[in-house]
Amino acid sequence: MLHFVTHDLTNLLATYGYVAVLVFVGVESIGIPFPGETMLITAAIYAGTTHRLDITLVVAAAAAGAIVGDNIGYAIGRVGGYHLLRRYGRYIRLTHARLRLGQYLFRRHGGKVVFFGRWVSILRTFAAFLSGVNLMPWWRFLIFNASGGILWACFYGFSAYALGAQIQRLSTPFNVLLLAVAILVVAGFVLFMRANEGRLQAEADRTIAA
Repeated sequence: MLHFVTHDLTNLLATYGYVAVLVFVGVESIGIPFPGETMLITAAIYAGTTHRLDITLVVAAAAAGAIVGDNIGYAIGRVGGYHLLRRYGRYIRLTHARLRLGQYLFRRHGGKVVFFGRWVSILRTFAAFLSGVNLMPWWRFLIFNASGGILWACFYGFSAYALGAQIQRLSTPFNVLLLAVAILVVAGFVLFMRANEGRLQAEADRTIAA
C-alpha cells in the first residue's frame, strides 16, 4: 500500500514539483486529513535521488504550505468554529463550561500545542482549527505556528534528503514510537483533567471574567 501511495506522489512531483508539496502540506494544515508529511518526505527523497528538485525549495514549499494552511484553519475556527461547537458541542459532551476551559488552557498553553502539534499527526491536522475556536490571539498563534512549521519542514526535509531510501525503513518504527508517546501524553492529560477539571474551571471563569 505504501509503495502505491509513494508511487502516486512521485508522479505528482514529476508533474507539479514544488506546487504539489505546498498544496499537500497546506491542505493537511487546514484541518483536512491528507498525506502532507508523506509528500514532504517523498519529495525530499525524490530530490536526493533524482536531483530534479532543489531540497531547499522543497523545504521552503513545505514550510509555506504549513504556515498558510494553518492560518486558514485558524481563521475557520475563529470565525465559525466556536459558535458551531457552542450549538452542537453538547452532543459530544462539550458544554459551555468546557469550551470556556478550552479558551483558558489555550491562553496559557496554546503556544506549546501549536508548536509541538506540528510533529504529531492528529494535532498537526486540528491544532490550528482548535486555536481559532479557543480564541488564541492570532499574533501568538502565528509565532508558534511559523517557528514549528519551519523547523518541522527543515527536520523532515533535510533528514529525508540525507538518508534517502533508508528513511522508508526507519519511518515505521519511528511513527509507532511517536504514536505510543502521543497515547501516553493524551491519557495523562485526560486523567489530569478529570482530577482537576473543577479547580481549573473555576480558575478559568475568574480569569475570563477579569
